[in-house]
Amino acid sequence: MWDLFRGEVESQMQVYTDGLLAIEGGAEPQAHLAATMRAAHSIKGAARIVQLDIGVRLSHVMEDCLVAAQDGELTLDPAGIDVLLAAGDLLAQLAAVDESSVSDWLEGQGPAVEEVITRLVQVRSGSWKTPSAPVDAPPSTPTPPPVATPTSGRSEPTASLGKFSMWDLFRGEVESQMQVYTDGLLAIEGGAEPQAYLAATMRAAHSIKGAAQIVQLDVGVRLAHVMEDCLVAAQDGSLVLNASGIDVLLAAGDLLAQLAAVNESSVSQWLQGNDSALEALISQLAQVRAGTWTGPISVAPAGFALPPPGPASTKPSVHEGTIDARVAPPQAPSSRSNDSQDRNLRIGAQALNRVMALAGESLVQSRWFEPFGGSLLALKRMQHEISESLDVLEAALSNPAEELISTITATRTKIEAMRQLTVECHLNVETFGLRSSGLSDRLYREVVSTRMRPFGDGIEGFPRLVRDVARQLGKQAQIEILGRETKVDREILDRLEAPLNHTIRNCLDHGLESPEDRVAAGKSPVGTIKVEARHRAGLFVLTVSDDGRGVDAERLRVKVVERGLATAAMAANFSEAELIEFLFLPGFSTAAKVTDISGRGVGLDAVQDMAKSVGGSVRMASRFGKGIALTLELPLTLSVVRTLVTEIGGESFAFPLTRIAKTVHVAYNELVSLEGQQYFTLDGERIGVVPAHDLLGLAAKPAFGAEIPVVLLGDRSERYGLAVDRFQGEHDMVVRPLDSRLGKVQDISASAVMDDGSPVLILDVEDLIRSIAAELQGGRLRGLGRAKLSEVKRRRILIVEDSITVREVERALLKNSGYEVEVAVDGIDGWNALRSSHYDLVVSDVDMPRMTGLEMVALIKADTRLQSTPVIIVSYKDREEDRLRGLDAGADRYMTKSSFHDQTLLNAVFELIGPPE
Repeated sequence: MWDLFRGEVESQMQVYTDGLLAIEGGAEPQAHLAATMRAAHSIKGAARIVQLDIGVRLSHVMEDCLVAAQDGELTLDPAGIDVLLAAGDLLAQLAAVDESSVSDWLEGQGPAVEEVITRLVQVRSGSWKTPSAPVDAPPSTPTPPPVATPTSGRSEPTASLGKFSMWDLFRGEVESQMQVYTDGLLAIEGGAEPQAYLAATMRAAHSIKGAAQIVQLDVGVRLAHVMEDCLVAAQDGSLVLNASGIDVLLAAGDLLAQLAAVNESSVSQWLQGNDSALEALISQLAQVRAGTWTGPISVAPAGFALPPPGPASTKPSVHEGTIDARVAPPQAPSSRSNDSQDRNLRIGAQALNRVMALAGESLVQSRWFEPFGGSLLALKRMQHEISESLDVLEAALSNPAEELISTITATRTKIEAMRQLTVECHLNVETFGLRSSGLSDRLYREVVSTRMRPFGDGIEGFPRLVRDVARQLGKQAQIEILGRETKVDREILDRLEAPLNHTIRNCLDHGLESPEDRVAAGKSPVGTIKVEARHRAGLFVLTVSDDGRGVDAERLRVKVVERGLATAAMAANFSEAELIEFLFLPGFSTAAKVTDISGRGVGLDAVQDMAKSVGGSVRMASRFGKGIALTLELPLTLSVVRTLVTEIGGESFAFPLTRIAKTVHVAYNELVSLEGQQYFTLDGERIGVVPAHDLLGLAAKPAFGAEIPVVLLGDRSERYGLAVDRFQGEHDMVVRPLDSRLGKVQDISASAVMDDGSPVLILDVEDLIRSIAAELQGGRLRGLGRAKLSEVKRRRILIVEDSITVREVERALLKNSGYEVEVAVDGIDGWNALRSSHYDLVVSDVDMPRMTGLEMVALIKADTRLQSTPVIIVSYKDREEDRLRGLDAGADRYMTKSSFHDQTLLNAVFELIGPPE
């Protein structure tokens, strides 16, 4: 019942709050009073059900006030609405308490509730006037709270809420409200209509004030109250918020956010160390309210300026002492916490409903196996009867011919029935397999979507970052964010925060010019940084661009030479794209000096490290005088990886597709040996090739044929060819981490399971490149051995197809996979070829001149020499009866061209005859 009470309060409180805010904002009261009164009445009923007397009393006087306002006996002014809102906050806080902790909460907060009830009665009678103290200040009677020490600013102790303390709830309230508060101030400063944002911003400050009161944080109440005063004055038109005033309001918000992030046990210590800074900010806010503030901010709390984030951490630290905020590098606030390994995920109700529906459908589909079991039992009985019939037939050989003929006829009838049942079972299993596969795929993709989050969830703090850093640099800048709803894996979104921070700070410091320089160049004085997220070709693509000065290639060329990274002669021949690659080197920077904003050369290096760590890539493009564009291509999710599966030493290994440069077949006679290392030339570049089985330490030593399958790894600065036994095709792999007890397994990143249930290891490409370099340096890798020609027996396939287009596509596909392929233009041509030469497999069309594919298959199966040759039919006909006719003729596989895929045909070929050699 308490859970129902909590849910009722949550739903009704939104109506209640929206109604009061609308009335305070100047809306016609009668248009909102009825709904607001009904909300209070519903809460009163819910409180009565759970026998919460104090909740009934509180909501009853709330209801009385609203009824009086409806009847015209009372006019709700801002002072009265303050009390009504405070009463609603108390009810919301009470409903959020765990049922077992209600008594503790009431013991600690009962006096505050009684005081609010008293004030509501005064509002009802029209005698309430706003006091000098905050509306929801703790009462002095009848039970005063514990006395706070002069320097702590906080009363002790806070009440406990079961699993969460009151301080945890305070922290959550500040985190959620601070985003509304910051966004509102930034929008006002950016030129938006103030009245469109002031109400929500003021309400956020008011909610933080109420939360601070609940945890008896006196200094937090004072600070939030003067913030609220400034915003109310701006609403009333008695104060115009300028940039310097917004600076102070934002600084106060940052202070509250940092205070909320402090561990509860360290609050008193933090407050003691920052007492002077707190009082200074409160004083400055009072000057903003009075209209006498001219700025700038002179004092900030200890730890207020957060250190620049590195790839490993973006958490603020708390130090003692004070610093000057004018030289402090602003930091994009993080809305995520990594304090717990077991983080909760928010899943939308619609997404969860879809998952549940698919799971139910999957359960229904799984019951299809029951009739299959009955059919197989019938098939087994038929086989037994045939066995008995054959016994009778054997005994009847000495009997009269009539009895023998009758027995043979009966046996043939049973064989035909068994064959028909076998075909039907096969079709049923195949149909179920297709449906089950499709359903499982949809179910898995839906589950994966629950791990996805909108890109906008990870960029809340960056508008503030752009604003603060630009002001610190004396520049004017705005940020434009596109694709906020683009979905990306939660883990990737978390990792993006630090790289985005570095990139945006670099754009502001190095990219955008000063307003004067921009005007002189014919640009707007306000620079624009654009962040765009989108999906492309199965990847998450993030582009950060600016309209600044771009990269000065000549200046960069000089820096490369000064750093000793290239000679002047070499640097003179570098293209702009090659020069830009130097910007990604660790410690490389074009800045003349190191500042708090940038200059240490960690920005683009951190971006590249992050992209590589998740299997992505990064590139930069620049137009001098126009700006730069940095593009990251990252996987949509880390739970599924598109891979190239290869065979190495008789075992399957997978390469993530995003980590390999290319796959090629290299003729053995194209290999050149130099100083014990084998090379081949590709696009004018000499590439070293090493055997994968030696690198992985596998016992099997395959001998390569005339062509060697090679996987190219690395980039331009470090590229190698890894020789594998053969390519097995592309597959989507569900990543399964290795057992943590194994530690880091050299050259292996994870494991997965193939469609047929066989395990496969996913290779760590970065680790492989390091292993190759180490092995080559030590001279421990042997060259590639070649099999004798007499030992190389390649599988031969005959394609019988009258369409030249289809014929050539199939021929090229199979030949590139290593098979020896010949073609025939119709059934007669194919039949003649089969009788004159040996083939391991036949791939045939159905409708062809002179002899159809079905007629040719019948001849093959009737020939004792050829009947063991497997046949795959590939036809445009996709009706069920056409499939039955093909299988009935003796084909081993029936595939339709409408659903033809390269990997589907290759999988079928491999299942029937195995690898090419």
